[in-house]
Amino acid sequence: MTVLVTGGAGYIGSHMVLALVDAGEDVVVLDNLSTGFQWAISPKAELVIGDIGDQELAARVISERGVNAIVHFAGSIVVPDSVADPLGYYSNNTVKSRALIEVCVHQKVPHFIFSSTAAVYGIPVGNPVYEDSDLAPISPYGSSKLMTEWMLRDSAAAYDLEYVALRYFNVAGADPQGRSGQSTPRATHLIKVACQTMLGQRDHMDVFGKDYDTPDGTCVRDYIHVCDLISAHVDALMYLRGGGHSGVFNCGYGEGYSVLDVIKSVEKAGGKPIDVRDAPRRAGDPPALIAGADKVRAELGWQPQHNDLDKIVEGALAWERHLQLRNDAA
Repeated sequence: MTVLVTGGAGYIGSHMVLALVDAGEDVVVLDNLSTGFQWAISPKAELVIGDIGDQELAARVISERGVNAIVHFAGSIVVPDSVADPLGYYSNNTVKSRALIEVCVHQKVPHFIFSSTAAVYGIPVGNPVYEDSDLAPISPYGSSKLMTEWMLRDSAAAYDLEYVALRYFNVAGADPQGRSGQSTPRATHLIKVACQTMLGQRDHMDVFGKDYDTPDGTCVRDYIHVCDLISAHVDALMYLRGGGHSGVFNCGYGEGYSVLDVIKSVEKAGGKPIDVRDAPRRAGDPPALIAGADKVRAELGWQPQHNDLDKIVEGALAWERHLQLRNDAA
């Protein structure tokens, strides 16, 4: 039995590959390396360089490797970029996902795990938000992911396919063994940006809006350690293999931290202040987004191990230092 991981050279995908090979699974990665890094993939996994929209290639990989589960991470993830280039996002996230799902159905792959997002909720009426909350994305990124959820829902009803869609909240941190982390230079993740600023890779960082209806005026988010997120994926795979039915699950801790909270944590970890400047709000940013994550614990048996913002930040900063040394040596 082989697991196909799309986007396995990326931040979250590379952690999934590590978890699977650590568990003794056979893994093949399909990635076009447009944003990922070949060195981030475990040497115990096979890499096929290509695009998920290439149905002939995907079918060949599934058939030749005996793939019986797909974990789908490949896609574009920057909310402001999706506002500027909606058609690009619908192409990469929705159209190509449809192509992959079609191949999955034709090849009779029974299990599909999808990397979705809390952006499907848009600006929620209240927090925490639960899986049955209103779905009203305010960015093409969120809409592109929601459309893929719908395609999976309808495909599961029509074909022999079971899926789990995991709606991520804000993913952060790095592999505790230092094997992978957030490596994209222009990543927009808050903790990544703050760590880069701490290390002098940026001369300052911007806070996008301080006039939100939140305790300190800045956006509030639920930050989940990447390894806890990946453990939810492994739990989802075991759930499906055990006969579990299709479903959607939030992945977060149910706790919110503001932008300023995160900056204070990074300054604590780095031992000095960083240059923080005020900037206008960004398009597509809800004031607060906190996970109602009871369902993933109850149905998948998920038990997070890294729910500590300071520890998440310390790991992210350690990875950023490692990455800086790696890049300097290259």
